[in-house]
Amino acid sequence: MRQKPGETMERTTTAPHAPPDAERLRRWRMVLGADSADSTGRALTGQDAAMDSALSALYGGGGGGAKKPNGRGTGGRSAGLGASAPSVARWLGDIRTYFPSSVVQVMQRDAIDRLGLATLLLEPEMLEAVEPDVHLVGTLLSLSKAMPETTKETARAVVRRVVEDLEARLESRTRNTLTGALDRSARISRPRHRDIDWDRTIRANLKNYLTLPAPDTATTAETTGTTTTGATGTVVPERLIGYGRSSRSAKKDIVLCVDQSGSMAASVVHASVFGAVLASMRTLSTRLVVFDTAVVDLTDQLDDPVDVLFGTQLGGGTDINRALAYCQSRITRPADTVVVLISDLYEGGIRDEMLKRVAAMKDSGVQFVTLLALSDEGAPAYDHEHAAALGALGAPAFACTPDLFPDVMAAAIEKRPLPIPDKEHQP
Repeated sequence: MRQKPGETMERTTTAPHAPPDAERLRRWRMVLGADSADSTGRALTGQDAAMDSALSALYGGGGGGAKKPNGRGTGGRSAGLGASAPSVARWLGDIRTYFPSSVVQVMQRDAIDRLGLATLLLEPEMLEAVEPDVHLVGTLLSLSKAMPETTKETARAVVRRVVEDLEARLESRTRNTLTGALDRSARISRPRHRDIDWDRTIRANLKNYLTLPAPDTATTAETTGTTTTGATGTVVPERLIGYGRSSRSAKKDIVLCVDQSGSMAASVVHASVFGAVLASMRTLSTRLVVFDTAVVDLTDQLDDPVDVLFGTQLGGGTDINRALAYCQSRITRPADTVVVLISDLYEGGIRDEMLKRVAAMKDSGVQFVTLLALSDEGAPAYDHEHAAALGALGAPAFACTPDLFPDVMAAAIEKRPLPIPDKEHQP
């Protein structure tokens, strides 16, 4: 239904005397739009009319005279926000008044896709009116090369707001999850007494449990003043398991290899934020590589994910083989390295060479993770044949949400099976 979420309940409780049929017709009128007003016989007033006008400007009902922002008539039933930035700015203000942030973001995305409003985002006044989100950042990055200097600072401020929100949501859990994984992966078998992990040591030695003979009841009562019945036992710790001692040197090397083709925009944003978080952990050595048909190493910019994002160039072709060749050349400790390839796997390079590189890295001890997307939207369109081939090499390809990413990385660091969502639906 097109009305604001929660509005139905609010109207039901605030207007208990409204005839049921009239309320039902009002709802259908909001759902069907202006073109169906005659069939419902219901006229909208007040906020309902304002909401309907905002929706019609984007999704239809503008009539044959409606124009796209570039001024060309569209003909027939079409949307219409006029050809001027002020009218669009007013519309952006209206939808933020009538709808929650999540709905506003969807409507903004649709306006960019349906009405070609991307060029208007090059104006600072427009950027200040929009609701920032990951998809808007992707659009701004795709426009960055055409963006005038007067707009760039505003665009950076919008991108920074989104990045800071993502960091606030993701950083704490990422740090806690990976710190625990690093500690567990560093366990040693000949620990000092103070470094013994007693819980894991006892569980590892339960097979060595010995039952001791029951003590003499009379002697025990005379000595301790208590009566003991039954046999007792003990665990013989043949194998000690301990925590590794903290070290300033990196325990693991992480390589994020990110496809920056246009369809991967949201994944690029999240990967940049995670790259910055991982780079801030002293026990990890993190490298961020983005690629299309060229390969760019952005590792030296990881202290500021906004700089990373403006260093990307969304769009273009894809050469995964070349990107993996570069990453492979930078690996110095295969057994302690995790490579994360984030791509829809539409390879424009040499397919067989790409697969050989993945196989070679895994044979050398590298933990290889393939993510079809790193976003909240699920798996995009992707090359199923390549995904199946990687799965056969022991590198199953799956889409990953930002909330799941710390768990995926923790499993890779500890060399455990990856927590693949909906595994039965994976290629």
